[in-house]
Amino acid sequence: MNRTALSTPGQYPAELEQDVELGDGTRVHVRPVRPDDAPRLVALYDRLSQHTAYQRFFTVLRRLPPDWAKLLADVDYVTRLAIVAVLDAGLTDDLVAVARYEPTTEAATVEVAFVVQDDWQGKGLGTRLFRLLLEAAQARGIGRFRAYVLASNMRMLDLIARFGDIQERSLHQGVVDLLFAARDHRGAAP
Repeated sequence: MNRTALSTPGQYPAELEQDVELGDGTRVHVRPVRPDDAPRLVALYDRLSQHTAYQRFFTVLRRLPPDWAKLLADVDYVTRLAIVAVLDAGLTDDLVAVARYEPTTEAATVEVAFVVQDDWQGKGLGTRLFRLLLEAAQARGIGRFRAYVLASNMRMLDLIARFGDIQERSLHQGVVDLLFAARDHRGAAP
């Protein structure tokens, strides 16, 4: 990521675009979400299993409401950012994963969340997106992260433990509330 060419609020951060090769050799295009991705977010939700949808939203909806999709696709690229993984960039532009952060009421702290389409899980895509999201947040002056994770979601809990220094941890009704700072992993293998 080019740390010297950061975008200003509302300006599309082209410096975050890149092609990523996963452990199995598959390539995806990673880029910031755009407002025109709202229908693609609905389509991605439609392809998620109930289990994966529940792990991300803590509920299962028949369909992601279009107004939610519009809100999720409308970010300012600084205080609210989402990075998407796109399959067949330029052809179908199907989204297969989304990593995002949203502001919280705590200063310099954002809430992180992401989802990876079921058939793309286990390939390292979530790890790559999580790392890119943390780096993008840090480049924008954000140093603390909060995540709400189902206690049964061991993959996400392990990922946060690998990339974050946990500062607070609590459990309420099956949801783990984590406050963490990102570890410096620049130069480390994905």
